[in-house]
Parts: sequence; structure tokens; C-alpha cells
Amino acid sequence: MPGENLSRDEARERAALLSVDGYEVSLDLRSAVGDHAGEGPRTFRSVTTIRFRCNEPGAASFADLIAPGVTSVSLNGRDLDPGAVFDGTRVLLEDLAAENELIVDARCAYSRTGEGMHRFVDPEDGEVYLYTQYEPADARRVFATFEQPDLKAPFRFEVRAPEGWTVWSNGVGEQADGVWRFAETKPISTYITCVVAGPYHYVTDSYTRVLPDGGTLEIPLGALCRKGLAPYFDTDDIFLITKQGLDFFHEHVDYPYPFGKYDQAFVPEYNLGAMENPGLVTFREECIFRGKVTRASYESRANVILHEMAHMWFGDLVTMEWWDDLWLKESFADFMGAFALVGATRFENGWITFANRRKAWAYRADQLPSTHPITADIRDLQDAKLNFDGITYAKGASVLKQLVAYVGQDAFLEGARRYFKRHAYGNTRLGDLLAVLEETSGRDMDTWARSWLQTAGVNALTPQVTLDGEGRVAELTVLQEAVEAYPELRPHRVAIGLYRLQDGALVRYARAEADVAGPRTVVKELAGASAPELVLVNDDDLTYCKTRFDTTSLETLGERLGAMTDPLARALCWSALWNMTRDALLPAPDFIDLVMRFARRESDIGVLQMLHMWANSALVNYAPPAWRPTGGKLLAHIALRDLRGARPGSEQQLAWARFLASVASTPEDLALLRGLLDGTEEIEGLDVDQELRWAFLEPLTAHGLADEKVLAAELARDDTASGKRHQVRCLAARPSAAVKAQAWAQVVESDALSNALVEATIGGFAQPSQRELTAPYTEKYFAAIERVWAERSIQIGMDVVRGLFPTHPAPEDAHATLAATDAWLTSHENAAPALRRLVLEARDDLARSLRAQEAVDF
Repeated sequence: MPGENLSRDEARERAALLSVDGYEVSLDLRSAVGDHAGEGPRTFRSVTTIRFRCNEPGAASFADLIAPGVTSVSLNGRDLDPGAVFDGTRVLLEDLAAENELIVDARCAYSRTGEGMHRFVDPEDGEVYLYTQYEPADARRVFATFEQPDLKAPFRFEVRAPEGWTVWSNGVGEQADGVWRFAETKPISTYITCVVAGPYHYVTDSYTRVLPDGGTLEIPLGALCRKGLAPYFDTDDIFLITKQGLDFFHEHVDYPYPFGKYDQAFVPEYNLGAMENPGLVTFREECIFRGKVTRASYESRANVILHEMAHMWFGDLVTMEWWDDLWLKESFADFMGAFALVGATRFENGWITFANRRKAWAYRADQLPSTHPITADIRDLQDAKLNFDGITYAKGASVLKQLVAYVGQDAFLEGARRYFKRHAYGNTRLGDLLAVLEETSGRDMDTWARSWLQTAGVNALTPQVTLDGEGRVAELTVLQEAVEAYPELRPHRVAIGLYRLQDGALVRYARAEADVAGPRTVVKELAGASAPELVLVNDDDLTYCKTRFDTTSLETLGERLGAMTDPLARALCWSALWNMTRDALLPAPDFIDLVMRFARRESDIGVLQMLHMWANSALVNYAPPAWRPTGGKLLAHIALRDLRGARPGSEQQLAWARFLASVASTPEDLALLRGLLDGTEEIEGLDVDQELRWAFLEPLTAHGLADEKVLAAELARDDTASGKRHQVRCLAARPSAAVKAQAWAQVVESDALSNALVEATIGGFAQPSQRELTAPYTEKYFAAIERVWAERSIQIGMDVVRGLFPTHPAPEDAHATLAATDAWLTSHENAAPALRRLVLEARDDLARSLRAQEAVDF
């Protein structure tokens, strides 16, 4: 519907006209349980009262609401005809007074896509669980709103729920006579309001802190999940990280947590990692681990907890005016989450994960045709939805890390403190932040912002070393490059490290910090140093760039990468080598060879798991098709070698077991997986728990060695929501044309599946080893995507368009697939811009793969 995609111009016009004084929202969720025999979607009653002012009495505006029906609309005591003022997405409001009261009584629909009021039925026990998810603009699926971030207001919720349920919202709640009533919130944006309801398992704790003025801050803590996950719910660790984070932010931000309680809900079928609703943060329940996981998983969860906590200040207390400045919350939360992780928790090597994993996301996004400045041009809500990407999160966070190096940590944090005190409960733009940073640092922030925040693209930094007659550094130069489409050469504050072999270890013996600007910068501080065997131009990962190597350094890495003792420097080298592989500067077989020789020596488990992922991607995306069978056997060989060689029961052993499952293809490897499942094979210390069983079953299924009967038996063994998702993925992975046709129909031609099962079905359908089976769907894909985009929710549309793109065509079809993509883009110039962006991104990934494959002299 046209009104569903709110534009920036409409939002600005409405914000200039209206001010909102408060919302009262009454929801009746008793319809969530019981039979539903009626036609159409299952609905609930939503009654919204909005009090607002209009600075131009007599003007017209609109409220947002996406609902199957509206029972009544009242404006300033006048009953309006719902059929005349409600078009399915908006409520027309004419002849506004200076002060107004709008009451909308609506029938809103429960969601199965994770947008709005999501309803989940647990297959394990039949219990129903509800939660809301709104960002960027789905509160209007639950109550009538002015759905834009700069029309903040206090909210008061009341909820009628089935007997035996508990209900949570942003404020503290009390239940009486079957109605849950919640304390009024501070002024917040619509997209961070929240309701969670159901028979959730709930654990409580508390946080206490003495404030500088001698007062005491007490914050009630809570954590909740489905009853079926309660046995795995490690709330002691969740509360530990929460308290450590609250201590860290209070020490560094100097603005007391402003939203009362702090509940954290782990909910099913969640589209995101988490959402920063003040007082009631929601997380995907996969953050609760049903089986053994590595330390990297706990670190990742801690990072997410701290990222969302950072939002309490960066985003909730102070919010961007419109989605153009989304980075003002997401970049900051991503950076501050890592900053707090390292500064407050047991995960002291968090910057290694940041350099290796988060930046990899940023580098990929920044080289797509859809790359954009960190401060983006967001025309409408569809644009906004797609801008929750690697630029807004990871590149923005990387640039903030560079900003800290540029202005100094003390000036950065003092700027943040002034920012919160100056703009508490308000909305800001880029200039508001730059103003306080100029005050605290004395630096010209406009010039910095123009280069880093208002231009797109990633620079490459390459060292160039000239030696004198005595074998010492005569001159060390850093060369900076940019691609033609984004030619900006930025100011980089970098550390350059010189490394050489000492007692069998590759260690740093000299370091200098320098400001790199323009195409060529001489680093005078390193002149006279003894000749390096390796130069690392972004040592300590201070800036955001693609690191390149001179010939000597590249040769050293090829021989001695495993001898590099510093884990961050080693991770930076791996990241640089991976970028070179994607850029067709390092052949994929050579990268895989490096992984085969040196991955087993990697001490950081997160880096090891990332190397596994990259090696697999190098094989299926960037290696020449004729070499893939050889490469697959080689990777499976080292996976089995290092699985057997790992310390029994260690996280390295678990990581190698999962990697073996991802690359197994020969009869011998698959027979081992089957033996580990049925108990006829054993590897000392390897606990084949339920999650690992599913990991072994998928390759067996994809290679035709586990049928529907086997999967049904496994589901009976694990008859849970998680088990159902795994089974659905495996069912769609079977190597059969009929199976692929059924999976395609379930996702593309029907909306019966929930978002989680859509994701699982797509994951099973798109097996790289089944290129011939999926080849017939290229034409069908391009025939269907515009209809899918128009008919389905944005989230499902994104899942389908991204997940079913023919990323892995058969070798003989690769260029034809690229041509078909180009033909669709040419003939659909007027398609929705967000849809075209997704197709352009997928096309770029495919073209990059072909360039890498064809660059290998094979």
C-alpha cells in the first residue's frame, strides 16, 4: 500500500506541524490462545488514545496504523467514519485543533513474520508466546501511532492477557482484575516501545550503585525465556555481563541509567540479534545455548548485551531525528559494545573479534554497489530497513575507533557526556554531535566528518620500503589508494609495525604512529630501523582500511604466518589476506593452503572459527570450479586431522568437528559423520550433543544419506522449536528435484510458514553442492521477486530476494546467470529502489566470485 512506505519529506512535514504529549495504549491479547476458526488473520483489539498539539489549527495530518480493520475513530470528541478516514495504513486527520485527542479502536493482526505483535506456538508443549518488534516502523501494526523517531512521547500501556500469563512492557507493571497496567515511560520513540506476554520463565536479580552525589541507584534486573529453554538458561552469566556493563557505562557516560528496570527477554523466531527497547531489551533466543559452544559464542552474546545497553544512552535517551542519522545510535552502540566488552568483562581480547569479524562485514558492504556514506540519504522506510547494514554498524564503529585515536579517548568520552546532558530525551542530527566533540577536542570536526562520514568507499594502505646500503630502512612510505567510483583519500591515524623473526617467533621490534594523508606519506620515525621481514601498516587496528603488503611481507606471511605471536596482529594479517582473496589478488587455493598450514596454530577460537568460514567461502565462491573437488578433499582432510589432534573436550575440537561437517563430501567423511551419530564411531572427548547431531545430519541429508524417515526420527528425539527448524532445513536440503520444487513453493508461492521456517527452508534449498538442482530456478526467481516484494512483508521479501538469488550457478551457467540479472535490472528500472538494491548487491557478489575464479592460472 502506498501509505505504508512513509517518506522523509512526509515525516519532516508532520514533525513541523505536530507535537505529541502522550499515548495510552490498551491491548486485549486474550485472543492469542484458543481455536481460530474465522477467515482472515487472527486479530486482537487495540485501543489507542493520543494527545497531541498542532501549531497550525485547521491543518490536516495523519496517524499511522496497519490493521485488518478499524472499529471506531474519534477526534476531539467527534466520531469519524472509519471507512472514510482509514485506508489500511493511515488514519486521515482533518481540521485539527491546537490541542487534540485521537482515539482509535482497531483490530490488529498477530504476526508470523517477526514484525509487529509476533505470535509463536511452542511445538513442545503447545504454549503460546507473544512479543513485539517494531524497528524501524512496525509499532503501527499494534497501535495507532505517529510512526517516526522524532515525535517522542511518554507511553502508558495496559494489557489484558490470558489467565496464567505474565506481561512485561517498558515500565514496571502491576496486575489487577486480569489487567496489567504499566508505569508511564519517559518520552521515547514509538519504535522502542515493547510488549512481551506469555507463560515465560522469569528470573530476577538487582543492580545497586552509589552515585557521585551520595545517592543510591537501584535497578531491578530480569531475564526471561520460553519454559522449554529454562534448563539451558544461564542467567548467572547474563546478569554478570549486565552488571559489569552497567558499571562501565555509569563510570564512562556519567548519566544514570534513565529507564527504571532492566529486563532482557529471549524470544522465539526473532529476525534480529536484539532490540534496545528501554527497560525491556529483546534478544533472539539462540543466545541461549542448548549444546556446547565455544568461548566465541559467549563473547558474542556478551557483546550483544553490551551493544543494546549502550543504546539506552545512544539511541533511547538521545535519538536521531530521521533514519539518515541511524549511525548516531548503531555505530556508537557497536563501538561502545566492543569498548565495554574489553574494558569491563572477561573478554579482554574483544578488539580481535571486532577486527576479524565486524570489520569483515563492513569491508564487504563498503565494496558493494549499494555502499553509502555513514550518514546516509534515507528517502523512506524501505531505504531505512535496508540501511541496518555493515556500513551503519561496523564501518561506523570502525570510524569511531579511528575518531578516538584522532581526538583522544578523554575528549571523546567528555563529548559524549555533554551530548547526553544537552539532548536528553530529545532528537539530534550529525551537527549536534560534532559541536560537542569540537568543544572537547579543539579539532576541526567538519573536515573529519566530510571525509569519514559523508563519503563512501574503503581505502587501501600499502607499505613501500627502501633499504640503504647497510640493510636498514632508508625510507618507509605508506601509499593510499581509493577506487575510481569513490576517490576520497582520507586522513588516517595509523600505527605501523615492523616485524622480524626472533627465536622462531615473528615479533614486532619497532612501531610508529603517523597521520597518513593523500596518496603518499613518508613515515620518518622508522627511518634507520633494521630491515623488516613484515610491515603491518594498520597495526593495533586504529583505522578503517584494507591493509595490503609489500612483496617481502607477503612472502613472510606465506612462510611464517603461524609464527606471529601477537593475536591481534595475526588476526589483522588474516583479515588482509581474506580481503585480497575477495579482490582476486590472492588466488583462493593459496588462501586455503594458508588455512591448511596455519589455522591449527590459531590461539583465538573466534579467529579460528572465522578462518573456517572464510575457507569454506573461498572454496564454494572463489575457487575455480575444476579445483573445487580437490579443495574440498583437502579441507576435509585437515578438518579430520585437526579434529583428531585437538585436546579431547576442548573448544578447538568442537570447532573442527563443525568445520568437518561443513566440508564433508567424500564417502569416507560422510561415513564418519554417520558413525558419530549412531555411536559406531567415537572421537575421544567429542560430545555429540543434539545441536552437533543436527550439524552432522545436514551434510548427510544433502548427499542423499539421510531421508525423511531419519529426519522424522531425529525430530522425535528433539521435538522442540529448535529441532523443528533444523528438520525443516534438512528436509529442504535433500538432493531431489521434487524436494526443491516443494521448498520453492512453500517459500515463494505461500505465506503459511513463519519467518523462522522461511529462513530454514531457504537455507536448505540453497546448497552449493546442488548447483544443477537449483539451476532451473534462475528464471523463476526473476519472474517472482517483484510480486513477492509487493505482497509480502519487507522482512520476508528481503529473505526471499537475498536467499534465493542464484548465488551458486553451475559453472556452465555462471555468465548466463549474470546476464539474466543484468537483463532484469535493465527491464525493471522502475522497480522499488530497495528491491533493486538487493538484486544489485547479489549481482555484485556473483560478479566478484567469477572474477576471482577466472583470475587463477589453473
